[in-house]
Amino acid sequence: MNIQRNILLNPGPATTTDTVKMAQIVPDICPREREFGALMRELGTDLLKVVHADPADWATVLFCGSGTICMDACVSSLVPADGKLLIVNNGAYSARAVEMARAYSVPHIDLTFPVDGLPDLAAVEQTLNENPDISAVYTTHQETGTGILNPVREIGTLAHEHGAIMIADTISTYAMIPFSADEMNIDVCMSSAQKGIQGMTGLSYVLAKKSVLAAAKAYPVRSYYTNLIMQYEGFEQTGEMRFTPPVQTVYAARRALAEYFAEGETKKWARHTRTIDAIHAGLARLSLTEVIPREIQSGLVVAVAYPSADFDFTRVHDYCYARGYTIYPGKMQSASTFRLCALGAIDEADIQGFFRVFEEALNA
Repeated sequence: MNIQRNILLNPGPATTTDTVKMAQIVPDICPREREFGALMRELGTDLLKVVHADPADWATVLFCGSGTICMDACVSSLVPADGKLLIVNNGAYSARAVEMARAYSVPHIDLTFPVDGLPDLAAVEQTLNENPDISAVYTTHQETGTGILNPVREIGTLAHEHGAIMIADTISTYAMIPFSADEMNIDVCMSSAQKGIQGMTGLSYVLAKKSVLAAAKAYPVRSYYTNLIMQYEGFEQTGEMRFTPPVQTVYAARRALAEYFAEGETKKWARHTRTIDAIHAGLARLSLTEVIPREIQSGLVVAVAYPSADFDFTRVHDYCYARGYTIYPGKMQSASTFRLCALGAIDEADIQGFFRVFEEALNA
């Protein structure tokens, strides 16, 4: 099939390969068949390999939905009745976790920092010292609204020193920035198929230490559909998701993961780095301002200030979109920004092509 290739510079869904798209075209199968259950089990084990997690100690819990479903599952399922959740919040996605905690009446502390900077580790430590009932710490590895890369390893160290587990939203870094979950002091992390593995939307996953899941069996059930323990135990007992899985998306994820391992994490990160460098170079050539200092960026998401007060994002977006390139609005509260992202099956040549069109759009 001749499938048009669009360059998506939004933070997911990402540009996919044709082979991943075509992997969805499979014979119809009932998702309750043992064959499909075995496929999901194998997929779960392979997902652990991405973050170098030992399947003897770690488990993968699959969900049908976007990455937000994993956030929901962790916030609602991993805090005991007599515990408290500390959310280290410096952006829109950690703020979303705060909203979930409020919705589920999970006891929590919203430790808020400015969206354009890193969290203050001394303030995190002080909060842990002053609140010995904190049982879990939550933060976002990369705040996708700004591109800030948070110090998860250091926050995890503080959490463990105070007897708390570390939950990291790695939705937009998993399978892109190479890391080991254990070395990063992470006990629970998460992602979604349309992000780092370059699959399709509709399948997401929580990776958790089995010891954390075992302890959480005694915690309050605050959600039925997204209860992490029910989902985990249901699959372990039956080899099936509790509710209908996204069948074709699972096949695409299996293909995407095979392509991930074929490329290898080092070469994949080198490709993303080339893409990042091309974004920085293109912005510099056009004298556009990056809102976040380079030293605290991941590079995978670059927040760009509007070049002028009369910049019309919608018109520029539509011009680029008509020519196969998608840019994305900003997410920095009142700041006038847009975002360019280095996710997906793209490389520096794609970015160079984009900037030619983007410059045309500015001139037009």
